[in-house]
Amino acid sequence: MVSVTICMGSSCFSRGNNRNLDAVRAWLTAQGRSAEVELKGCRCGNACGVGPNIWINGTCHSGVTPEAVPELLEKAFAQE
Repeated sequence: MVSVTICMGSSCFSRGNNRNLDAVRAWLTAQGRSAEVELKGCRCGNACGVGPNIWINGTCHSGVTPEAVPELLEKAFAQE
């Protein structure tokens, strides 16, 4: 199972994690993988200056854009 944690703190949320959450959900639905992911949010990952931040299987990805989400998820599933 792939673990995805999206920082929903005010800095990351306003920098784009609101759109990244939509991108993650859309990709999972389109790929039929929603049941294979533990999708969580957190209030602050203490890396505000480099956000928006998303952790996939414990690895922090900073400066994530909605366009980068599919590639990040594809790599995570390829490693499973």
